[in-house]
Amino acid sequence: MPRSAKHTRTEKLLLEAARVFNNSIEYEDLMEQVLKLILTAVNCEAALVFRVDHDRTDMRVRLMKASDCCMRIFHLDVGQGVVGWVTRYREPVIINDISTDPRVDPRLESEAGIKFRSVLTVPLEGKGQFIGVVEAINKIDGEFNDADLDILTGLSNQMAVAIDNAHLYREIKREALEKDLLYRLGKKLSGKLEVNEVMREIMDSLKQVVSFDTGGVFLVDPEVNDIRGLYTVGYDPKYDTQLQLKIGQGLLGHVASTGEPVIVSDVTKDTRYIDANPETRSEIVVPIKLDDRLIGVLNLESPQINAFTPKSLALINAFASQAAISLERARLHETSLQSKGYEEQLHIAREIQRSFLPAKNPSIAGYDLAGTNISSGQVGGDYFDFIRIVDSHLGIGIGDVSGKGIPAALIMASFRASLIAEIRNNYSIRTICQKVNSLLFESLEPGNYVTAVYGVLDSKNHIFTFSNCGHNLPFVLRANDSVEYLSEGGPVLGVAQDGVYEERAIVLAPGDMMVFYTDGVTEVFDEKGEEYGLDRLVALVKANRKRSAEEIEDIIYKTVSDFASERHLFDDLTMIVIKRLAAKA
Repeated sequence: MPRSAKHTRTEKLLLEAARVFNNSIEYEDLMEQVLKLILTAVNCEAALVFRVDHDRTDMRVRLMKASDCCMRIFHLDVGQGVVGWVTRYREPVIINDISTDPRVDPRLESEAGIKFRSVLTVPLEGKGQFIGVVEAINKIDGEFNDADLDILTGLSNQMAVAIDNAHLYREIKREALEKDLLYRLGKKLSGKLEVNEVMREIMDSLKQVVSFDTGGVFLVDPEVNDIRGLYTVGYDPKYDTQLQLKIGQGLLGHVASTGEPVIVSDVTKDTRYIDANPETRSEIVVPIKLDDRLIGVLNLESPQINAFTPKSLALINAFASQAAISLERARLHETSLQSKGYEEQLHIAREIQRSFLPAKNPSIAGYDLAGTNISSGQVGGDYFDFIRIVDSHLGIGIGDVSGKGIPAALIMASFRASLIAEIRNNYSIRTICQKVNSLLFESLEPGNYVTAVYGVLDSKNHIFTFSNCGHNLPFVLRANDSVEYLSEGGPVLGVAQDGVYEERAIVLAPGDMMVFYTDGVTEVFDEKGEEYGLDRLVALVKANRKRSAEEIEDIIYKTVSDFASERHLFDDLTMIVIKRLAAKA
């Protein structure tokens, strides 16, 4: 081919590539266009493309034959064949007689369904990054030559950039879909208590973002040491006995005994797998936990090898958290309906309420934190929590539900479920408050509401960002004894559908202290009908500021109890004290 003609053809291909790639942002559509371009560019019988995916333990390859232009997907072991060699060394390869080259793996011919004679394999690099590999198979009109290599190399940068951009676009769409699904799922579940309906909603929603054929939610019963299917999809009824396991048996039993998730890329190579579906090739099992208590496992199975990745695990964990909250809420509801007496109902609800509270105070370098909930003996709607978000970021929440008894406990459970779900979906505190408000508005009866404060303590930069949703004013006692009240936020939760919330950030200096509380601390009356009030609380904290956070809470409780009239009906007393420790000399 004359040099000028060669340049003209290359330039046309580059222009065509630019046109096609600019119009193809959907990932699978773009991959088809890349394969068609390779077939045309070097006149070959087949083409394949492989994009590096560090979340996978194998190579997922897409192949197209010129005879039908139909894209097929298959999997290779890492490093297999010429594609694996080019992935490792990132150098192009021309092989016109595959019988003389040991890098050619005959298993690839079987997967592709084509007899190989020759290959031209080129690494894809764009924006300084190695993206993957493209390969042309079987030159139609002779042998692959340097001109073919130049053409494919010239196109490789455009291919790499286009594939990378489409992958990023696909990831953004996937994350948006996941967040939307979790948000909509939370809204649906906030008003549902029937267990099967809750599990169906969770599995149906999960199906939209994770590919699986069979799966289910299984409850763990440590008293009888077994696991039973609560809600399953896709299993043949004749395998029911394989789904009823003892703790420790199979992959489900392993997760039930360890409390840790498991991803199995190929179940045929894992002796723990118990065959309940002959089509299964890969499996993921995730524990369902309420705080640190394991109540079940969520299991998904796929006929594809390597179907589940660490990204799948993170998403399924979020759904498992929804399942845990919904199961506990549904169990509370069903138990309360079945209870023979009101006192028994109160006891059960109180135990559930207590299980939602932190088991211990967190340990954070440079800080002294303590939270407490002192029960009045009845079921109330007080709540506080320390929520691990990321390293050095700790969520701080305190809330109070209108009313008392079983209804207040259920509202508190709904509020906590909504808050935890939205914290996983959003970083903006005002957005979290707005979405929790919207969920509560749709699920609460008129007249019910929640007051709350939610914020995030950045212990590395000593910044606390918060929003006050109509709650009693927390305060900051500065090292110089000045007092600052945390009032910024918005209305109480669950009353107005379109409540707007603001957030504020404050800096905590060494020696500063924050105090959060519910109305059971300040709305206490003495024999004369005089209220204890916020001023007395601030003065008490000032007088005891050198004590530890736990000691301050003990002193508040004792002082308030001594102040109260004998006729006073106590509410729950809930407090959080956070001290930034003074720097050591």
